[in-house]
Amino acid sequence: MNSFQLQNFEINPISERDGWRLCDFCCANENHLSRFFPSTLASNLNPTLSKLFVEKKVSEFIKHKEYLFTLKEPQNRKIIGLVYVKAIDLAKNEAELAYCIDYNQANKGYTTIAVETISKWALQLSNIYTLQILVHKTNIGSIRVAEKCGYLWKETLKKSFIPPNEEPLDMELYVLENER
Repeated sequence: MNSFQLQNFEINPISERDGWRLCDFCCANENHLSRFFPSTLASNLNPTLSKLFVEKKVSEFIKHKEYLFTLKEPQNRKIIGLVYVKAIDLAKNEAELAYCIDYNQANKGYTTIAVETISKWALQLSNIYTLQILVHKTNIGSIRVAEKCGYLWKETLKKSFIPPNEEPLDMELYVLENER
């Protein structure tokens, strides 16, 4: 499995040792994650749930069904972010990229570096030619990350995401295609 050692953080495939760290990350960022990562948050509210979540994600990674990467501080191994390669559609040779960063680490460029790194990695897989990022128009930081990483706005997807206890939201679709 691929790991990426960068100057201020590292990117690693999810590991069975990540349960406690992931629980800590989700609990510390509950307000930050509750709207657009409700399933991840709900699956990591205590160490027992996190252990089950991590086991499932490790299995999905090995089976190439979904890839979850953690961003960690190298000195203390604390998780500071996540990048998913998910919704893999082999018939269309595409996947979705989703990402989040610890609120204390926002605006440091880590998310852009991680999205760029994992996008390049995913597009080297033999069965993925197109990556998509779905973002709400109010998430200016995420839009900037997508654009800095070469993703191009394609269209507005009407009522395509339903946050907890909210009406469906329109989401902006950004696409990155591999020239093969």
